[in-house]
Amino acid sequence: MNFDPSEEQQLIARTAAEFGARHLAPMAAQRDRTHAFPLEECRELGELGLLGINVPEILGGAEAGTVAYSLALTELAAADASVAVAVSVTNMVAELIASFGTDAQQREHIPDLVSGKMIAGSFALSEPEVGSDPASLATRADKIAGGYRLSGTKQWVTSGDHAKLMVVWARTGEPESGHRGLSAFLVRAGSPGLTVTRREEKMGLHGSSTVGLHFDGVEVKDGDVLGKVGDGFRLAMVALDGGRIGIASQALGIARMALDAAIEYARDRKTFGKPIIGHQAVGNMLADAATWLEAARLMVLRAAQLKESGKPFGRQAAMAKLFATERANMICDIALQVHGGYGYTMDFPIERAFRDVRVTRIYEGTSEIQRIVIARSLIKEAQR
Repeated sequence: MNFDPSEEQQLIARTAAEFGARHLAPMAAQRDRTHAFPLEECRELGELGLLGINVPEILGGAEAGTVAYSLALTELAAADASVAVAVSVTNMVAELIASFGTDAQQREHIPDLVSGKMIAGSFALSEPEVGSDPASLATRADKIAGGYRLSGTKQWVTSGDHAKLMVVWARTGEPESGHRGLSAFLVRAGSPGLTVTRREEKMGLHGSSTVGLHFDGVEVKDGDVLGKVGDGFRLAMVALDGGRIGIASQALGIARMALDAAIEYARDRKTFGKPIIGHQAVGNMLADAATWLEAARLMVLRAAQLKESGKPFGRQAAMAKLFATERANMICDIALQVHGGYGYTMDFPIERAFRDVRVTRIYEGTSEIQRIVIARSLIKEAQR
């Protein structure tokens, strides 16, 4: 079994790491303080091919696969997790259109998405009263001549105030139709009736905007249906399965940055005549953190490799997200503890990592949802 990335995967990861070190990390603290969205950085990432890593070359993507995507996202998150979020969702939108879109939809949207011309893509799935249960969506898509009219409110839309294109899920069937009555639509920014309701003030990821959207009779054409009418739930599950690999990779990057900073600090900081890393209590904490990080890395890459190979990967993606995000939170907590009082100040990047990593246990499916997904998979396997 070979755990070494291919030359192409290494190149993608190295490109992301170099860009992160030169252009993201130096300004990460400032973006966090000012809540500045990385507009120019997204354009540059598109030019580097990092907004369509798993998108076919014929559509402008890198076609480098899911493993390369995971490696790149880890590197970007280590530099600035906020930027990694915008990159992750844009990749997801482009990949979903590449997988389920018509030729016309692919030609119209994907080249601009992956090049950075569109700045970012967004998913509008969750609603104020609907998070972990998308089958209960209330946003409606009523049939009109030549298209549909969307009405409803969405919540927790990443980059929703900057994205030029978003995938919106709405109910085309009756309320009692559940997940069978959902469809996905491609909606352009600036569509009449589409407004940003509020910009969330979050604990972390301040450089990533999260907004609510209101659809007041937003009209789309029949040609804007992504996939088939009534097939929206399946598209959402496909996107979320892949998205879990992305969030797990993001957690890896944040945790790695925090652990590296903690090791450096523990090497330089001295108490009782020796570096604190030489004290057993500190050394044991760092040893645990390094072990968890390595285990999480292997789990994430395993899920990514399965997806890239076209094999079932849902359980592995859920396991990877569950383990990587839970342990990443613990690693950031350890890193802050190792820094002592300094870790609680903005003079060091640890407090930002501590805030940024917390949401990875929530979005793209909470840890509790991941456990449900894993348990259902185990039950299904036992019944065969």
